[in-house]
Amino acid sequence: MAHCSYSKFSHLLKLTTANLNKPTVLRTGRDIQYAPQRCKYFIRFHKTSGPERSLQERQKQHMARGLPKQKPIAGVKQVIVVASGKGGVGKSTTAGKQSKTVGILDADVYGPSIPKLMSLKGNPELTDNNLMRPLMNFGIPCMSMGFLVEDVAPIVWRGLMVMSAIEKLLRQVDWGLLDYLVIDMPPGTGDVQLSITQNVPIAGAVIVSTPQDIALLDARRGAEMFRKVNVPVLGIVQNMSVFQCPKCNHQTHIFGADGARALADTLGVQVLGDIPLHLSIREMSDRGQPVVVSSPDSPEAEAYRKVATAVVQRLEELSG
Repeated sequence: MAHCSYSKFSHLLKLTTANLNKPTVLRTGRDIQYAPQRCKYFIRFHKTSGPERSLQERQKQHMARGLPKQKPIAGVKQVIVVASGKGGVGKSTTAGKQSKTVGILDADVYGPSIPKLMSLKGNPELTDNNLMRPLMNFGIPCMSMGFLVEDVAPIVWRGLMVMSAIEKLLRQVDWGLLDYLVIDMPPGTGDVQLSITQNVPIAGAVIVSTPQDIALLDARRGAEMFRKVNVPVLGIVQNMSVFQCPKCNHQTHIFGADGARALADTLGVQVLGDIPLHLSIREMSDRGQPVVVSSPDSPEAEAYRKVATAVVQRLEELSG
């Protein structure tokens, strides 16, 4: 079966039938009724008919029935996902700086960071209903795969095991009553992201990126993925936006200037805030002391509070 446009095939028939007595009938319907004897291929022009459109619609409906139904997490008012598409741009650090009654779920099964950032160790206890109790520090309940394995133990699992672990972290945890559950997503746009967005109603996604082009490419893929699964993109956080010398106060844009702002304009979303590249953020994160706790009056802590305020405002706009 060869395929070409009707105009090209019409021209081909005119050339090949110039000396033939048998008439050539050209139609724009589903096929060519008569073709010259010299013609090597029978060529069909496909048009989507009414019955075929109905078949496609039935297939879409069947696929929709096959998707899992979204089920809210008990006790949680709204779920926010923090993602980037790329590792090492500050998703986990940003996730740990929210306000209100907030819990954090570390969905990065292969590389959990929340235990270190929140200075938490130990195994979760079980309730009478056989649910895991989150570990708590700084008034924030946290759950992570890092609580269930040894610190340096590699998690070498196939996809189905990872999905099972995510399901348990979502459904078998007693979160109590939360305004927001912040899910720290792993890098990329794979099984974990799809599983969470298909199983849990997500109020919105926060995209975190550094300003350089290589990080912005993956950040855009992450944003486009959330749009495909009908999760609102609340906005973009530009992390490591500028470095200020602690001695002379000179500012240097190590990773570029305003790259995330340009991406936000392209996507038609807001910039939720800029987080500077500062030594105290790195030091406090390594010590498991969020900068909003260790240095609440610092400009760095204020930058995180502005991001949290912007996220809450966007959620209120969407719900209003």
